Amino acid sequence: MAQQDKQLSVFPAFFKVENEVTAVFGNGNEAYAKARLLKNTEARIVAYTDAPEEDYAAFLAQHGIEQVALPFEPSQVDGARLVFAATGEGALDREIVAAARAARIPANAVDQPDYCDFYTPALVNRAPIAVAIGTEGVGPVLAQMIRADIDRLLPRSLGKLGRLANSYRRAVDRLVPRGAPRRLFWRDFFKGKVADHVEADEISLARREATRILKGVAADRVEGRVFLVGAGPGAEDLLTLRAHRLMMECDVIVYDALVPREVVDMGRRDAERIPVGKRKGCHSKSQSEINALLVELGHAGKRVVRLKSGDPLVFGRAGEEMAALRDAGIAYEIVPGVTSALAAAADFELPLTLRGVSSSLVFTTGHDLQGNVLPDWARLALSGATVAVYMGRTVAASVAERLMAGGLAEDTTVAVVENAGRRDSRLLHGTLKELPGLEARTELSGPVMVIIGDAVAGADFSRSEPLGALVSAEPQLARI
Repeated sequence: MAQQDKQLSVFPAFFKVENEVTAVFGNGNEAYAKARLLKNTEARIVAYTDAPEEDYAAFLAQHGIEQVALPFEPSQVDGARLVFAATGEGALDREIVAAARAARIPANAVDQPDYCDFYTPALVNRAPIAVAIGTEGVGPVLAQMIRADIDRLLPRSLGKLGRLANSYRRAVDRLVPRGAPRRLFWRDFFKGKVADHVEADEISLARREATRILKGVAADRVEGRVFLVGAGPGAEDLLTLRAHRLMMECDVIVYDALVPREVVDMGRRDAERIPVGKRKGCHSKSQSEINALLVELGHAGKRVVRLKSGDPLVFGRAGEEMAALRDAGIAYEIVPGVTSALAAAADFELPLTLRGVSSSLVFTTGHDLQGNVLPDWARLALSGATVAVYMGRTVAASVAERLMAGGLAEDTTVAVVENAGRRDSRLLHGTLKELPGLEARTELSGPVMVIIGDAVAGADFSRSEPLGALVSAEPQLARI
């Protein structure tokens, strides 16, 4: 996806309008809608309307909104904080916006994007909490649908909870250190018993619980903690909810080169980000340096997310990092992730185990085929197990040759996936005999997963390329 496809043409912001004049021009439903939206705020609404429709007139009277029944003239926008042109007459709305712009006042003309300095969002109001949904004017109906979904999700008591939090803010700033302790306090405040009591309208009990949490956090010594987190195969929506929550609460994210930037960017915006390499042919830090870094950050009282591609316990060298943290007395936790073999199988709709065909599954890197004796996993492959080979491109030939020499049929089905589980994945299929040609495919620069076994024949190959066709095309490429 191009970078511009992810960028907004507007900057989301909230205007301060308390006791400020907001001018609404018009008589009909559009002016009525803008006035209703503004009534969610403490703005001073001035309605420029000489013949308001019945519902609009009743609304204005009910809320005591100031009305001006005069033809438009440019001086009417003077002193306004915002101007809404909703007369339904295109030329007049443009004239109103021109006057506002001349006075350097942001203006909005209904259904005329070129005459909108801002867009009005669909609003979920839990004052002082507000959620505004904008579509840059291209999908108002979609914005309303999203608003309805969010409105159902957010408790009605959220505003009370926000106001209670505000009453504790000075005490928290004075008593609780910045960083992880403060974030943990607010997490417990907004997600625990305090919120439950507020929702039940038990405000005194909520205050008592908030004070108890505050005293406990203020008395505790700040201790570091490291979370060894699986980032999954690289797709943002395959990151677990727990992993995402920890990334939003941590002080530091230490991440491998195989973790895409889009996943790293899902972490807390002001968390420190430290890349440590750990990719084939690209090791910016040795494993011992990474171990020392995690220990240093833990001793400094940081909450650290150590973000690893796939699952940290599957070829992620988590064992060495856990040992270093244990020896240093640093607390740690493991957060599993979707390992690449499972993502690759999903891409192919491939059953890794299949009743009556394969009842066992092997994860391996293939690098242990260098000895004279076949490793145990290879013997399992000969007996019908499905074998998933991580980082498989550069060892494809040795894997295929040794397995065929050991007795595995050369027509055994093979599935190959680059960037498993991601939008830019590439799927290839063939036989064990054709697998050695994979080593020449240097254009496969992403992580490559190779899956071998009789169960692979049950995959969906409609979206994949034949390995044999790639191999046969190689001489033609060489002659060009």
